[in-house]
Amino acid sequence: MTASAQQPTLPLWSHGAPESSTTKGAERDVINATDNLIAGRKIMHLTDVSEPTLTVYQPDPAKNSGAAVVVFPGGGYRILAYDLEGTEVCTWLNAIHMTCVLVKYRVPYDGHYPERSEDLEDAQQAMRLTRVHASEWGIDPKRVGALGFSAGAHLVAVLSNHFDADPNFAAVKAHGGLGRGVNARPDFALVLYPGYLVHWPDKTDLAPEAKPNAETPPTFVLQAEDDPVHEENAEVYFQALKDAKVPAELHLYAQGGHGYGLRSTEQPITHWPALAETWFNTIHVLATQ
Repeated sequence: MTASAQQPTLPLWSHGAPESSTTKGAERDVINATDNLIAGRKIMHLTDVSEPTLTVYQPDPAKNSGAAVVVFPGGGYRILAYDLEGTEVCTWLNAIHMTCVLVKYRVPYDGHYPERSEDLEDAQQAMRLTRVHASEWGIDPKRVGALGFSAGAHLVAVLSNHFDADPNFAAVKAHGGLGRGVNARPDFALVLYPGYLVHWPDKTDLAPEAKPNAETPPTFVLQAEDDPVHEENAEVYFQALKDAKVPAELHLYAQGGHGYGLRSTEQPITHWPALAETWFNTIHVLATQ
């Protein structure tokens, strides 16, 4: 099954993105012949994104559940794995009757929130625009979640805990921040093989920007023990969610590595979408089957 053929695309910022661009040329895919294959296929490496957008993938209208997920691909804040952790995710979400809103946020840049504000600004704006257009896109504005992989998972955790922050409000206002005042809080969050959530070298302290609070949404966390980015990111964040009394579900696997997206391999971890769908029913995002 493929995602909907009609995919509206909107700029996140109607007057251009806040802050000066760090790009070095036109937006492009920097994939090369030496890149690793996942399930026998290459991965897009989209970079020099200076004009962030969101693209809407809608399910069959006759089966639309009304729930939506705003998706943030990973890539170390340097590139976006736009197919593996983006368009392919939308195909899955459409298949389970959910709308997918795919975010092309600004990359590359060194650092992330709170040292920089671009990532959180783009994430907040994507959530706001999704709710602004909820009626048009057949979305229930009270069932809009966020999903991210790797650096995108870090961004989802930051968004979950700083959805109401104004990192650079003057710049956002000046650049056509449509939807200002609209709630940017995800109603649920999926944090998949995250990075940057713990401090080095001991990897036991949660990064301050990811500290949960009473308003942090229910969260699904997944990682492999042999992930080179380290499973402590998932473990420490899950414990912090538990300490803050945030409903959360953690899945740790012995093997799986990093950067598998939804592509099926011999590793059991690549069947995580079935776990996520069950969780959607558990938290009443989808009707119980």
